[in-house]
Amino acid sequence: MILMQGKGVSKGVISGPICFFQRPDTKISDAPAASVEEEKVRIGEAQEKSIIQLTNLAEKAREEAGDETAILFETHAMFVEDDDYVECMLTALEERGCIAERAVEIAGEEFSAMLAAMDDPYMQARAADIKDVTRRILNNLMGITEGGINSELPVILAADDLAPSETLQLDKSKILGFITQGGSGNSHTAILARTMGIPAICGLGEALRPEYNGREIYIDGETGQAAIEPDDLTLGTFQAKLDSQQEMQELMETMKGQPDVTLDGREMMVYCNIGSPEDVHAVQSNDGQGIGLFRSEFLYLAASDYPSEEDQFQAYKNVAASMGGKRVVIRTLDIGADKQVDYFELQKEENPALGVRAIRICLNRPEVFRTQLRALYRASAYGKVAIMFPMITSVWEVKECKRACQKVMAELDKEGIPYRQDTEIGIMIETPASVLVAEELAKEVDFFSVGTNDLTQYTLACDRQANDLGKFFDPHHPAVLRALKMTADAAHKAGIWIGICGELGADLELLETFLAIGIDELSVSPSSVLPLRAKLRSSIAKTCTLERLEC
Repeated sequence: MILMQGKGVSKGVISGPICFFQRPDTKISDAPAASVEEEKVRIGEAQEKSIIQLTNLAEKAREEAGDETAILFETHAMFVEDDDYVECMLTALEERGCIAERAVEIAGEEFSAMLAAMDDPYMQARAADIKDVTRRILNNLMGITEGGINSELPVILAADDLAPSETLQLDKSKILGFITQGGSGNSHTAILARTMGIPAICGLGEALRPEYNGREIYIDGETGQAAIEPDDLTLGTFQAKLDSQQEMQELMETMKGQPDVTLDGREMMVYCNIGSPEDVHAVQSNDGQGIGLFRSEFLYLAASDYPSEEDQFQAYKNVAASMGGKRVVIRTLDIGADKQVDYFELQKEENPALGVRAIRICLNRPEVFRTQLRALYRASAYGKVAIMFPMITSVWEVKECKRACQKVMAELDKEGIPYRQDTEIGIMIETPASVLVAEELAKEVDFFSVGTNDLTQYTLACDRQANDLGKFFDPHHPAVLRALKMTADAAHKAGIWIGICGELGADLELLETFLAIGIDELSVSPSSVLPLRAKLRSSIAKTCTLERLEC
């Protein structure tokens, strides 16, 4: 038996084979081809494989997300065989005598640049499609495993840690749980695990070794304990937890369809955090009242170039329509800091958490902001969309955001494009600065949503991504809770609602404190909805106290 101890970041017990995430070596050789004819055959084989993959993806997308999403993959399959694109590859092979990988890379660069230079906006948008198709053909030429999981069976996925862009590529149907050497409770791996409702452990360090690949492991996402081939005593402990977990899941099923209200009638909105349109299924299966945070930046992280207005519109529209009139709060682009996107070409910063990120990028790049706002307002015609701006620290930023919204609405009016004029506008409270001017900010917006991960980071001067700060990163710190109370008081004074969309919202120990503070909404990972509802329905709001705010 091999025992490892890390930090549990997503509750649950599970067992399965370890599979280490495979990062591709994408370096392409400049060596000349031994045989141009053989390289042509290799390109043809890679094209055939790409078409099969895209056809399968289109079928899956049609079942899960509808025809509009499926059309994207079908379009990519057509591009694989496009005569001009293929000719571009073959010309590079014959004229340069290079290997197939280099020829495909050259064709992708030249063909996408040609499309991007056209006057037609539709053709410009297809440049990003060519880049995606090129990457797929290259992956098939180089034997790169799509999504990083080299297994046909579900696995416990292991890694040093996973970047946001890597989590997007994962085939979630193959993942039973996560174990990582580094990371923290706020890492993207941890957030993904909680959204999926599967166990995860981070911070296992060098005890998690690549040579364990393929071996059977049990993990406990609450205690952070992992055991490879456990002895009978340890196995019995894990099995007892598995049995208890099954009983609790059956009990939680009885919470579905129940109202989110305390014993003395205090209502609280229990919403969900999601990162992609595919996560809507988890919201629905866990009976979430709405979506309190749709992290729109994952649309940018998943793309190889700026996502078009149409691509964003389709994503937002699908989510809004799928939620059947329930509120969907969509956060505008929030990259920078730990979420880097290559094509934005952001300058390297010594401390990116304090640099150009989130709303600062949008206000500095008005065309990028305008494109997203147009897509958001267009999607508002298909559901109850609310727009939320992240990383706000001052009133002037809010006024600039509202001015950008007014311009977009005027454009849509002129073009005769439908949208909801009463679309709610809110902001995230994530810094001490926004807490201190909350009364002024509340006069400008329809709601507040507190991002407790960043608020804790900036209030306590603790890096939220660091795994070795331990007790110093304390979301229960009285300073953090007092900041929540100050913000809630300012919101209610202005007559607006206030929610929490950070991980702290799912903390059952703090639910009664949130009720005492006056929090109106909690937005949590889908798997946290039913336990939160059960706790809420057994609470008495009028007896809740603010004692946790005391030192």
